[in-house]
Amino acid sequence: MKFTWKGVFPALTTKFTANDTLDLAAFEKNLQAQLNAGVEGIILGGTLGEASTLTAEEKNSLVRFAVEKVNGKVPVILNIAEGATHSAIQVAQNAKDLGASGLMLLPPMRYKSDHRETVTYFKAVAQSTDLPIMIYNNPIDYKIEVTLDMFEELVGCENITAVKESTRDVSNVTRMINRFGDRFKIMCGVDTLTLESLLLGADGLVAGLVCAFPQETVLLYRLAKEGKIAEALKIYRWFLPLLELDIHPKLVQYIKLAESVVGLGTEYVRAPRLTLEGEERARVLQIIEEGVSKRPKLLY
Repeated sequence: MKFTWKGVFPALTTKFTANDTLDLAAFEKNLQAQLNAGVEGIILGGTLGEASTLTAEEKNSLVRFAVEKVNGKVPVILNIAEGATHSAIQVAQNAKDLGASGLMLLPPMRYKSDHRETVTYFKAVAQSTDLPIMIYNNPIDYKIEVTLDMFEELVGCENITAVKESTRDVSNVTRMINRFGDRFKIMCGVDTLTLESLLLGADGLVAGLVCAFPQETVLLYRLAKEGKIAEALKIYRWFLPLLELDIHPKLVQYIKLAESVVGLGTEYVRAPRLTLEGEERARVLQIIEEGVSKRPKLLY
C-alpha cells in the first residue's frame, strides 16, 4: 500500500510467553490498542522489538500476523538490522513477499562501516526493492552516524524517503530541512524530543512509550501539528518522566513494565535481557505508577 511517513508509528515491542515463544495474543491486544488510538503505521523488529534476538522465522511470523490483523488500515514496516548486505537484501525481499508496506533500515550491525561503506550498503538494499525505506539514524546506540553528506548521496535512491532522527541533536531536524527541503520525511525517534522535533518541522514520531500510552501519544502529535501548543505542553509535561524511560539501555524492560501496568503487555523479555527486579524494578515502577495516577483526562 502507498503511504506517507507522518503521524505516530509505534516501534512495537515483541511479546513473549513465559516459555520464550512469541505471544501473538498479547501482541494483537497491543496492536488493536494502537489502531484504536489512531496511529498511522506500525514498526516491527526495531530496538524495542528485540530484533537482535529474533530468528528470521519469528520476524516472518510477526510480519505475516501483523499484516493480517491490520488488514490494510495502516502500513506495516519491518526493521532491517543485519550484519551482511546480502542478509539485509533477503530480509527486504521477505518483507515484501509477506505484505509489508515499507522498511526501516539501520546501518550494518557489529562492523563500524565508514562513509563509503555505509552509503554503498544503503544503496544496495534500496536498489533491491521498491518498498519505501526510512533510514534509522541512531549513532548513540549503533555507533554510525548517517551524516548530511551521506544523505546527499542517497537523494538519487527514490525509495529512500524518510529518516528516523535519533541523533538526540534536535537541531538536526532543521539541518535536514535546510539542506533537503521535503525530500526526506523526518520522523522523531527520541521520545524525550517529541514536542521539540514536531515544532521544528518533523513529520511524525517513531515512538516508544506509545506502546503503553497510545492515546496520549497520538493526542500530543495532533495538538502539536494543529498549533495548540498550550494544550500540547500540558500533555508533554505530564508525559516527560515516562518518556525518559525510552532513553535508557534497558528501555525494553522499562517499556514492557509500563505495558504490563496498563494491561497492554507483559514483562517477559528474551535473554540475555532479564526482567527487572529489586530496587531497580521498584524505582521504575514508581515512575510508571505515578504517571498512571496523574494520567490526564483526554477530552479531545
